[in-house]
Amino acid sequence: MVGSDAVPAVETLFDEIKRYVRFSDEDAGRLAAFHAYAAPHFRRIADEFYDRIREHEGAHEIVTGEAQVERLKGSLVHWMTRICTGPYDDAYFEETAKIGRVHVRAGLPQHYMFTAMNLIRLAFEEIAWSALGGDMLPVRAAVSKVLDLELAIMLETYRDDFVARAQRAGRLDREEVGRTLARTEHRYKSAVELARVLVVGLDAHAVVRLFNREAERMTGLGREEILGMPFVETLLPEELHADHGALVKEIAAGRRADADLLESSLRTRAGKIRDVRWQLAYAPSAADDEVVLFAIGQDTTDENALAARVRQSEKLAAVGTLAAGLAHEIRNPLNGAQLHVTFLERGLARAGMRDPDTVEAIKVVRDEIRRLSVLVSEFLDFARPKPLVLTPTSVASLCERVVRLALACDGASAQAEVKVDLPSTDIVLELDPAKIEQVLLNLLHNAIEAVAPSRDGTVVLRARRQPRHAVIEVEDDGAGVPNPDAPIFDPFYSTKPNGTGLGLAIAHRIITDHEGTIEFQSRPGKTLFRVTLPIRLSG
Repeated sequence: MVGSDAVPAVETLFDEIKRYVRFSDEDAGRLAAFHAYAAPHFRRIADEFYDRIREHEGAHEIVTGEAQVERLKGSLVHWMTRICTGPYDDAYFEETAKIGRVHVRAGLPQHYMFTAMNLIRLAFEEIAWSALGGDMLPVRAAVSKVLDLELAIMLETYRDDFVARAQRAGRLDREEVGRTLARTEHRYKSAVELARVLVVGLDAHAVVRLFNREAERMTGLGREEILGMPFVETLLPEELHADHGALVKEIAAGRRADADLLESSLRTRAGKIRDVRWQLAYAPSAADDEVVLFAIGQDTTDENALAARVRQSEKLAAVGTLAAGLAHEIRNPLNGAQLHVTFLERGLARAGMRDPDTVEAIKVVRDEIRRLSVLVSEFLDFARPKPLVLTPTSVASLCERVVRLALACDGASAQAEVKVDLPSTDIVLELDPAKIEQVLLNLLHNAIEAVAPSRDGTVVLRARRQPRHAVIEVEDDGAGVPNPDAPIFDPFYSTKPNGTGLGLAIAHRIITDHEGTIEFQSRPGKTLFRVTLPIRLSG
């Protein structure tokens, strides 16, 4: 009997934990019956669970993208099914331990384990109360016991990881005792530990022997994890191994004794890529010091992004000044031409001239003048943007309105399937709703036009919360931008035969005025525009 007080002759760790929390066959039966009430809510719970994850830097840091989030939601639904249906045997224990080890490898802080279990516990209690009312107490107790089992098993994996780290650190310490202890203490007491740059020391085989505090912070890797590991394979992205990796190994081996400035990238523990400018200095010293190459790294990710935004803003400002003057000079002649075309039409009508060719020619002139007038108005919108009128705005309502407007224009609903993917918890931002609506409507129109030739394409408008930003994406499965490096945000650059090239330039200016960013990725079958806007937290 699972819940018996009798201690078996050979008791596993899982049996001991179940005996301690008094988890019985009756508890298993209550959970199996509760599963019928809870299962319809599992997907909603998963959505709310990962919406909460997005609000906290420590938890969100291990997330690499939306595709991973969708996979994790499916795993969470499977996990909730398993804790309700069992069976609670050795295989159950091993699967839970496997989940814990995944969390350890991803670097999830263990305090999130307790808070995550509390979120699931509260959600299950609400379902039990709604379905069973006053009869929910036995189910509530069974839920608490099984979640305590889960927590105990997962925390055991963290303990194992801590023990393994301590053992590895112990082995390293024993190897270094006597010969390098004084030297190591001197290094770590020096400015190397306090510098706001990455300092990595390599031996002649390009193996890491020194790893300072800033390097730990930037990569998310502990010193005990990285010492003794190859620098190239551990820290550089795989696509840089051939070129940059070969350079590092040549300098470390002494085949190139000069210092090199290397613009490269760094892979963090969470799998993210940061831009890093490395200064490589070959400096062999005494025979007992194995460090022969110092790699001094400066994180330039934000610097590069800011420089790109400044260059784009300067370019837009220069073109905007030209466009304002040009629009002013063109508008007056256009108005005069429009007026004289009207006089001409009336004069021909009074004279009774109905020649079809003449009437058609006048119509073409009038339409072309109108088209030029619209283009001049776009010039002025780009060159002289109006000040923002910031108001608290619901992102969900804004997205839904934009989709309705897009589908109502030009028969868009017949050209593409447009989907809206919004978070379960709405996001409220301080923004100018009219201007952001203009941006999203432009992106949606472009996406719909991109999939229109196939008549069965899909466009997705997606909104997501991050700890300090809101991200709105427009994705389509069309042919993609021919050149993914094209300057599509530059004024007058267009991939459309009849495009003015101002739509995306105006969108870029609006998003920049909101202190946000707009970027795109494109390949055949997928084009994604991502708008990132700051969340201004108060209190």
